[in-house]
Amino acid sequence: MPHDHHDHSHEGMSPSGHPYRADQDGPLSYWQNMEIAVRELLIEKGVVTPEQVAAQIEAMDARTPANGAAVVARAWTDPAFRARLLEDGSAASREMGFDVGPMKLIAVENTEDVHNVIVCTLCSCYPRNLLGLPPDWYKSRAYRSRTVREPRKVLSEFGLDLPDDVTVRVHDSTADMRYIVVPARPEGTEGMDEATLATLVTRDSMIGTGVARLPNS
Repeated sequence: MPHDHHDHSHEGMSPSGHPYRADQDGPLSYWQNMEIAVRELLIEKGVVTPEQVAAQIEAMDARTPANGAAVVARAWTDPAFRARLLEDGSAASREMGFDVGPMKLIAVENTEDVHNVIVCTLCSCYPRNLLGLPPDWYKSRAYRSRTVREPRKVLSEFGLDLPDDVTVRVHDSTADMRYIVVPARPEGTEGMDEATLATLVTRDSMIGTGVARLPNS
C-alpha cells in the first residue's frame, strides 16, 4: 500500500545515474543461502536436474520490459482497456496473453498531479513477467530504504525533478502483490500506433524512477 513515511536508516547514494548497487549489500542473505541449499538438495535427490535449473534461469533471464511496455501502450490507446487495467491489473495483463501467475498486479497511473514510484522494502518483489529481471539498484538497501523516506530526493538523483505541486506516492510491493506504473503518455504522440508507442515506454518509467519520453526530448 502507499507509504508517506517508513522508519529505515539513511544510506548514501552517488549524485547521478543509477547509483544503487546490490553488491554493496555485503554477504549473501539468509534467503540467498536458503535458495542455494534447497536447489542443491533438489538436484541431489533427483527432483530436478542441473540442466532443468539452467533452462529455467535462461527463460527468466529472457524476460524483458517489452511485455509491460505493450500493456502500457494499449492503455494509452484504448480507454476501455485502461479502465480494466486500473481495476484489475492481473486480469488485463492476461487478456493480452501475459500470465502474471497467482500474484495480484496493481496498475497505478501517473497524472499531472500524481507521480507513482515502486519499491520493495523487504527484498526485491517485482512483476518479472512484465518487466523482466529487476535492476540491481532496485534490490539495493539504499533504494529500498531511502525511497520511502525521501522519494523526491531519490527521484532527483535519477534525474527526475518533479514540480512541488505533484504528489509523489510510494507503493511497497510484497510477495503476493506487485505494482506497475502506467506513465503519462508523452505529448506529441497522438498519431503513433501501439507498437511505436511501446518503444517509448522504458523499464524505469514503469517503476516510476523515469518517465516516458520521445527520443531526444
